[in-house]
Amino acid sequence: MSSLPYLAAGWILLIGLYGIVTSRNLVHAIVCLSVTQSATYLLLLAIGYRRRATAPVFSDIPPDPRTATVDPVVQAMTLTDVVVGATVTALLLALAIQVAKRRGTVDPDELRSMEP
Repeated sequence: MSSLPYLAAGWILLIGLYGIVTSRNLVHAIVCLSVTQSATYLLLLAIGYRRRATAPVFSDIPPDPRTATVDPVVQAMTLTDVVVGATVTALLLALAIQVAKRRGTVDPDELRSMEP
């Protein structure tokens, strides 16, 4: 088994975290959070991957017990992760729009200095 997917997931996670820490814009921070979450997609897919395995879809014919199949639970978790990530990103972008409308800025440093 190759360690390349795990290294790629770690690299994507570090890039996203660096973007979140150095961001001076709420929208940029939200996009970096989405990049960070995409590392979890790659990690889950790397965990569930099996070499020379078939899809976990069976028909009326019983499958050959010697045939390896990919774990469907990991695929379902990845799909759930994608849906949750899209929902969180949409919610955070909607909140950033409301902050920009009410405060006139999306710079986190300027938002701290304003009184409610």
